[in-house]
Amino acid sequence: MMASPVVPDTLPTELLTESVLVAHTLATSPEIAAQELARQLMHPSLCGVMFFCSVEYTLDMLGAAMEAHFGGVRLCGCTTAGEIGGDGYSRSGIIALGFTQETFSFEYAVIDDLTTFDLNTAQTLTDRLITRCESARVAPIKGHTFVMTLLDGLSACEERVLATLNAALAGIPHFGGSAGDDNHLAGTHVYGNGEFRTTAAIVVMINTQLDFEVFSTHHLRATDDKMVVTAVDRKQRKVFELNAEPAANAYADLVGLPISQLNEDVFARHPLAVKLHDQTYVRAIQSVNPDGSLTFYCAVEKGIVLTAMHAGPILDDLQAWLDTIAARLGPPALVIGCDCFLRRLEIGQDDQDKAASQLMRRFRIVGFNSYGEHYDGVHLNQTFSGVYLSRPRHGD
Repeated sequence: MMASPVVPDTLPTELLTESVLVAHTLATSPEIAAQELARQLMHPSLCGVMFFCSVEYTLDMLGAAMEAHFGGVRLCGCTTAGEIGGDGYSRSGIIALGFTQETFSFEYAVIDDLTTFDLNTAQTLTDRLITRCESARVAPIKGHTFVMTLLDGLSACEERVLATLNAALAGIPHFGGSAGDDNHLAGTHVYGNGEFRTTAAIVVMINTQLDFEVFSTHHLRATDDKMVVTAVDRKQRKVFELNAEPAANAYADLVGLPISQLNEDVFARHPLAVKLHDQTYVRAIQSVNPDGSLTFYCAVEKGIVLTAMHAGPILDDLQAWLDTIAARLGPPALVIGCDCFLRRLEIGQDDQDKAASQLMRRFRIVGFNSYGEHYDGVHLNQTFSGVYLSRPRHGD
């Protein structure tokens, strides 16, 4: 890993802002977990809380406990494929972020039904959030506002919803992540307006005095191997044929393994990507199906060319991005990140968990492992997408 000249390995307590508070619990009881989070986060100026939780909790009980212990504070969140705390990756718990009203306006809206979300609805939602942020008089909207989306990760609605929302945001930077369920692929949930929901999304608008930068990065590089999608069910994101061959057979031949050995670890190591406007966008494989088809996490169209990718140094890539941002904005108050669960698998396979934890502590990274990432209206796979929030510049 390259050395960082900008950010120290540890952040002295006296330099950390109280503008963003971070809490973590591994308590298995929803009631005790909510109590612990409230004890860590409750603050006279608390205006909003965002949390990322394991699906191991009984979700309706957790929601009720969170509402009870946070006493009217705005709460939103989602389930995860793993949590990210200040000390690195975690599982079976809850990470929560608390925002204070002196530095932030924290507003959110729920998209109840992703299947009917259109531009008029998106514009109404966006205008309402902007009006609420303006009324808090924290900072001007332009240049001081970003949006984070949390979306049902098994809804297969991300592409249309994100593109529609992005049109309404009209240049407000945006990132986010699709909710996970600890890799069970059985049910993912978002939380807002007092309940956990499916086929829904949360749109969080944050207006702040802090300098920030929304970004997205990945460590994958293109090879010369390409395949054409020749048969597909785009609604189900299911590819039946690659190069006019059964999709699973063609992919197995590409990676040099029998179909029986194809699993999420292999998918993490050998992703495919589509190239659009000189940019590559990973199309991660979710599963091999009994009929020989492949189900993807992102939309795949008939006729597109998929390029085989290989991995570069995953942590060096992320650190290089964060170092560059730190050089512009100064040391971080917090980095909120949506880190694809396939990246976490790769880091574990390479025994880099300790190095990942060191990097996350240095930059105070918190967030969750996602089933897909969102960046300025685009649905992505195998990226780290997030926002870098700088510490306050005292005396400016």
